[in-house]
Amino acid sequence: MEERGACIAQMSVTNAHDEGGCKEPRMGKRVLMVAFHYPPAHGFSGTQRGLKFSRYLPEFGWQPLVLSAHPRAYPDVSQSQMGEIPPDVVVERAFALDAVRHLAIKGRYSRLTALPDRWAAWWLGAIPAGLRLIRKHRPAVIWSTYPTATAHLIAWTLSRLSGLPWVADFRDTMVIEKWPQDPWVRRVFNLLEPRYLDRCRLITVTNPGIQRLYQARYPQLAHDKWRVITNGFDDADFAHLPAPSSRVSKRPNTPWTWVHSGRLYPGLDSRDPSVFLEALGRLKQQGVVTPERLQIILRATDMDESLRPLIQRYQLENIVTLAPLVPYSEAVDEMGKADALLLFQGHDFNHLIPAKLFEYFRARRPVLALVGEGGDAAGVLQEAGYDLLAPLDDRSRIQSAIERLLEQLEQGGVHVPEDEVVQRYSRRAGAGQLADVLEYVAEG
Repeated sequence: MEERGACIAQMSVTNAHDEGGCKEPRMGKRVLMVAFHYPPAHGFSGTQRGLKFSRYLPEFGWQPLVLSAHPRAYPDVSQSQMGEIPPDVVVERAFALDAVRHLAIKGRYSRLTALPDRWAAWWLGAIPAGLRLIRKHRPAVIWSTYPTATAHLIAWTLSRLSGLPWVADFRDTMVIEKWPQDPWVRRVFNLLEPRYLDRCRLITVTNPGIQRLYQARYPQLAHDKWRVITNGFDDADFAHLPAPSSRVSKRPNTPWTWVHSGRLYPGLDSRDPSVFLEALGRLKQQGVVTPERLQIILRATDMDESLRPLIQRYQLENIVTLAPLVPYSEAVDEMGKADALLLFQGHDFNHLIPAKLFEYFRARRPVLALVGEGGDAAGVLQEAGYDLLAPLDDRSRIQSAIERLLEQLEQGGVHVPEDEVVQRYSRRAGAGQLADVLEYVAEG
């Protein structure tokens, strides 16, 4: 354990080829994984996808080589998940800067240093580092995951220089009607997106909505170029939680606790809880919601400054708490102990399914979902038997959903999904699907 800890600590500040006593990967097919979001990156849901793939791919005959960024590039870091990186996974942390924090003078920086994104400098360190990994370890395939856009740019470049086939993973679409808002970034994304999709050998996406959007936008792409590998949960992260139950008993003299953990975004077509707060304020005025009956935790929203005035306007200071970012394990604990979990997703994101939704399934808690009707998230929730859904911008329906959930809790019966439904979305199963994709591409 001490040797492994020393290797992990060393990898956090040096490149893999200087790791000294760290183990070489086991024999087997190798994949070069280009992933910006990887521990110690903290506060990004995408960190879990790259980490869990690297953890479980060896079970399916593939040894990962991870090309990530130097920890200085991350706005937040945490050592809490470093121990989950298998000791025989080579991790190369290439030179990288954040233009916003490292290249700005008096808050201003050159636009050219932040295209296609603010971590564009990562490309400068990742190309020589990636070529060293390719020469030393001879991977069969390159895999990269977006966001960030620079990750795909790195993989594309390495693929062209090495001749290796490239699988491009899209956890999100690069361009939608109102995103990116910055005209320079939007212009570059419009230039890069079709090239990424065309040049990669295969495309993996996290849900069918992304595939439908891209197939409509780029009908010339072959229909067999797409694979869906959903986000999910890792059973190991939830194993310590108590067994789920559809019966809930109110704890004496304590309110119900509802939790949302993760970034929110302004705009009612995005992930904005402002109408939810308005509905909650109305219910408080009517006496339906009181501090003794309900407490709500909005954790690590990244928009606390925008939400605080709304909480004050609707007099919710003694009901709604804006809580800080915590390590992932603590967020999982809070999720598993909550009486209910909240989901916010506007109609512009109908083609996406938040990664936390699958963690909600595994936590086996009731879910109040404010999601776009007809979207992929709504479909997955309804398929799993959840019915407390309302549009993000419909105050009346949100009020009704809040009241119904409170009634269900107090009557002692709530919905939790069946184990058969939950296990479809395990990270181990997703790694098996990715292994099939890698095998397909490696065989040409």
